[in-house]
Amino acid sequence: MEVRVMELPPVTLAYLRHTGPFGPALGAFWRDVFNPWRAAHGLMNRTTYGIAQDDPSTTPPEQCRYDACVEVADDYVAPAPAAVMHFPGGRFAAVRYRGPAADIGNAWMAFYSKALPASGLQGIPGPCFERYDASYTEDAATGVFECDLCIAIK
Repeated sequence: MEVRVMELPPVTLAYLRHTGPFGPALGAFWRDVFNPWRAAHGLMNRTTYGIAQDDPSTTPPEQCRYDACVEVADDYVAPAPAAVMHFPGGRFAAVRYRGPAADIGNAWMAFYSKALPASGLQGIPGPCFERYDASYTEDAATGVFECDLCIAIK
């Protein structure tokens, strides 16, 4: 895993929240709830984020919160059940992930436990997230996609 440093600007995000276990349920949430909502509100082809609000190693699975987000204008008013948050931006350690949804949990564990410590960078408290390019696609046959896995750093 190649760790690089990303500087991200502040952005406004519209989001829908999933509460419950991470894993396959998150893929279903994006496919069945978030992506149809984005399409219905003209928010496709924009940078998106998947923000884990809780650490699944210390939070009971049924209480884990995950926000599927899309970049919007600063004055965007989100129709219910969506909400708006202001992402502060900052400095992040990032690795590029390429694979199916079933393997992303293992990639996160390898990033946290091996790649980040080996990089010499130090994480700081705060949510970790996946960042998907506006041109994001998923291979229909294999389920393979790409995103950046990001952890806030000093």
